Amino acid sequence: MKKQRHNDETSEASENIENASAQNNETTEQEADQIVDEIEQMKNQLIEMNDKNLRLMAEFDNYRKRTLKERIDLIKTAGDKILADMLPLVDDFERGLKAMETSDDVQAVKDGVDLIYSKFVGFLTQNGVKAIPTENETFDTEFHEAITTFPAPTEEQKGKIIDCVSKGYTLHDKVIRFSKVVVGE
Repeated sequence: MKKQRHNDETSEASENIENASAQNNETTEQEADQIVDEIEQMKNQLIEMNDKNLRLMAEFDNYRKRTLKERIDLIKTAGDKILADMLPLVDDFERGLKAMETSDDVQAVKDGVDLIYSKFVGFLTQNGVKAIPTENETFDTEFHEAITTFPAPTEEQKGKIIDCVSKGYTLHDKVIRFSKVVVGE
């Protein structure tokens, strides 16, 4: 009887181990299936992200090319309006040249040239171009270029501009040409 009880206990233990092993195998298979599903999902996400990345890179490249082309076009045509606004001045010069050929009145020709000059200076002012002041000004390397120095006639003129050889100009407060000046020392 002891043997039979031992055999029954052993067979019962074996069955429990087999049941546990079968359950364990099922759980392991379920976990493996779950991991495979997660890997597939991650692969799909990776493919989707790569596609989005490629599309975004292509879109950015197209944007860069488009803005570069627009900038080049803008640079090419930036002076259109200014040049078109200068054409009436050219017409005035042509009329003045014709008048100089036939006119004997020097004063009328001088008045015509003064008028054209005033018109041209007005045009420059309208477009933001201003002359840099030099008369009785202190020498400033931000606006002036000293082409020579000259002994100052008085003590007050030391470091000041004595003469302007060539006017300087600013365009909207940015120097586009420095004034060429003689400075007292």
